Amino acid sequence: MSAFEKPQIIAHIQKGLNYTVFDCKWVPCSAKFVTMGNFARGTGVIQLYEIQHGDLKLLREIEKAKPIKCGTFGATSLQQRYLATGDFDGNLHIWNLEAPETPVYSVKGHKEIINTIDGIGGLGIGEGAPEIVTGSRDGTVKVWDPRQKEDPVANMEPVQGENKRDCWTVAFGNAYNQEERVVCAGYDNGDIKLFDLRNMALRWETNIKNGVCSLEFDRKDISMNKLVATSLEGKFHVFDMRTQHPTKGFASVSEKAHKSTVWQVRHLPQNRELFLTAGGAGSLHLWKYEYPIQRSKKDSEGVEMGVAGSVSLLQNVTLSTQPISSLDWSPDKRGLCICSSFDQMVRVLIVTKLHKI
Repeated sequence: MSAFEKPQIIAHIQKGLNYTVFDCKWVPCSAKFVTMGNFARGTGVIQLYEIQHGDLKLLREIEKAKPIKCGTFGATSLQQRYLATGDFDGNLHIWNLEAPETPVYSVKGHKEIINTIDGIGGLGIGEGAPEIVTGSRDGTVKVWDPRQKEDPVANMEPVQGENKRDCWTVAFGNAYNQEERVVCAGYDNGDIKLFDLRNMALRWETNIKNGVCSLEFDRKDISMNKLVATSLEGKFHVFDMRTQHPTKGFASVSEKAHKSTVWQVRHLPQNRELFLTAGGAGSLHLWKYEYPIQRSKKDSEGVEMGVAGSVSLLQNVTLSTQPISSLDWSPDKRGLCICSSFDQMVRVLIVTKLHKI
């Protein structure tokens, strides 16, 4: 691919904020997005922005008692577009951004900070009930049905006597019919655990030797295809989730992506073979996954096992001197992306020529 054909990552709009921003998410079917974080005085903040004539207009600022760590629209309908958030005190809240004074749903979900959140069953993505999954420093991963108050519908916690590990990232997947659904969780010690919500069982686990910062399936609403896991030491792993070997698990390929922590991974909604990784040195890398000629083979005993593909770097850019803390592709406009970083900036990016890949 020549330099002229390569995708380009262009910082379209940059805006400085007066607080530490932890997460940002596009509001579905709009030119709006939300940023979430905490003020220096120790309170939480949600801001709603709209892109207007090449600039950002602040539509609403909502201050809350506790710093807000993470958010998702994944369990809401396109009509309501409610935002679910996890805060430093372990609270799960769901907000109507049109009337954000009191949450439409609230539960003290965890004993410690909610580090990570994901949603499924809303926005027309994924079959089955709307559900939210939260992962916390308290070592537990919980699944919530926003139609059911107080108690989680599933609770994955360490068995008695086992050390609790800090859960840093969670992701839904395999939601291709009314019954099937999995949650994948990544922990500070490098553990990755795949929980089958239909059978309420641990389906697979592995360890990638470094803290797992971000997990994402290439699609939530199809039979499991690929899973990307990013880690502290600048590496990411792509697991082929189509074939599970009884002892070897899923085949994977790993890549040394950044010189520092890979904080985030996000797949392009319009092309699941393309994904962005965000690094601790303020850089973004755009990758393409290539499938092998055959995705499975038989081992010496005749048992099916997966075959990993390969990844190639399409483009990279350094945006900031500080880590990029969050990243989100627009579900509606191909190549439009937002990211936040610890230099208290939010950036709107345009990634060009993606349709040619």
